[in-house]
Amino acid sequence: MYEKLKEILVTELQIDEGSIEPDAELVNDLGINSIELADLVMLCEEKFDVEFDEDELTKLVTVGDVVKYLETFE
Repeated sequence: MYEKLKEILVTELQIDEGSIEPDAELVNDLGINSIELADLVMLCEEKFDVEFDEDELTKLVTVGDVVKYLETFE
């Protein structure tokens, strides 16, 4: 799941692959803004056939948080 998410971040949001680590914060470390975060959610929903709970979105701070959340749907 981590590698799949990493691929989305690199190819779709043009995030530098070297800066993507499980503990990297989406906003503070990767520089993702609110529009890009919405894009990331939409891309993940499409690619993984999941639906994000809006209440959970505020808890997704790091790349690892997103991975763990996506893994709950497996």
